[in-house]
Amino acid sequence: MSVQVEKLEKNMAKLTIEVSAEQFQDAVKKAFNKNKNKFSIPGFRKGKAPQAMIEKMYGEGIFFEDAADEAINETCMAAMNESGLEIVSRPEVSIEQIGKDKPFVYTALVAVRPEVVLGEYKGIEVERADASVSAEDVEAELKRVQEQNARLITVEDRPVANGDQTVIDFEGFVDGKGFDGGKAEDYGLTIGSHSFIDTFEEQLIGKQIGEECEVNVTFPKEYHAPGLAGKPAMFKVTVKEIKVKELPELNDEFAEEVSDFDTLEEYKKDIEAKIAERKQKEAATENENRVLDKVVANAAMEIPERMIDGQIDNMIQETARRMQSQGLSMDMYMKYTGMTMETMREQMKPQALKRIQTRLVLEEVVKAENIQASDEKVEEELAKMAAAYQMEADKLKEYMTEKERNQIKEDLAVQEAVDFLVAESKLV
Repeated sequence: MSVQVEKLEKNMAKLTIEVSAEQFQDAVKKAFNKNKNKFSIPGFRKGKAPQAMIEKMYGEGIFFEDAADEAINETCMAAMNESGLEIVSRPEVSIEQIGKDKPFVYTALVAVRPEVVLGEYKGIEVERADASVSAEDVEAELKRVQEQNARLITVEDRPVANGDQTVIDFEGFVDGKGFDGGKAEDYGLTIGSHSFIDTFEEQLIGKQIGEECEVNVTFPKEYHAPGLAGKPAMFKVTVKEIKVKELPELNDEFAEEVSDFDTLEEYKKDIEAKIAERKQKEAATENENRVLDKVVANAAMEIPERMIDGQIDNMIQETARRMQSQGLSMDMYMKYTGMTMETMREQMKPQALKRIQTRLVLEEVVKAENIQASDEKVEEELAKMAAAYQMEADKLKEYMTEKERNQIKEDLAVQEAVDFLVAESKLV
């Protein structure tokens, strides 16, 4: 195998890889052995016909496609390593020459790690994130807990009012016909929640229990079901139940019921302390992000599109795993959101670019400041990982490759670079 490297514009490179005729013939032989049982040749039992006979009947290139895949799989990774380039994308492969008794030649188009030129990165001045706790913050949390502990009281002596929790039956019609998902019984709907389209909820205000009414609405133009988008609809609705929340009184008894404190005043102080702790963590993260954003903005680099595409691929896989953990497939997610893969990729692109730029800048800071993660910190991280996987740390180390261990060390060094930049910054 030989490799020629041609550097292109915008941090791209083309590798031309030549596989000897002998090695390619070995790949053809492997392709024949893998596929021979698929051929029925007169005079031979299935799978017993010689390679030359199959090639004579179907053409000498019958096994070339599988042989090319075999040769590329065997040589591409080694060729990329041999190139001496720091490759940051999957290769785009094109076959340049293929034939019997000829060297097999293909090219691999790859993105190369961009050069990063750091601008000002020490002493960065940013506005300090606000971590103060207001009386309104405490009252809002108290209100949330009060709402959680509210009782639902059935109302029978008045019509529907804003804020009521109702139980309804409904059936929807578009152009006089029912549609999928347009009918339900005993459906719980809070008036004013805006969970239904257009003015559906508002039109129920003033309706009595047992009263059947017509509600006229228009589906949004961007509605996820194309057959309904932008169309007027009529719903026949019957209000079956009306319930209202009865909030508990905010007093010492309430504090005793919902907390470990005897008085409302003590409970409020505890709420304030917990909000303060949360806000301080949020402010620390925000300060960190502001510093990083400024350091990245001060740096210069040219990110190849293929590197961004690879990052988007990773983000889509992350999203798919998250959806799966919630019992959703990506197809279901797309259907519910009305999104296409193309629009999802486009929406993810700015975040993908930001992730790449931030990581590259931090790696450059690691080099510039000679930041290294200590063995002790690596051991601490391995212990955390082992605990997360519910296994012994020594067992985890046995399964871990040197490359994976080095990646952990690099990630820890990058985090130390973040800490370094924040410590060096000026929060005003």
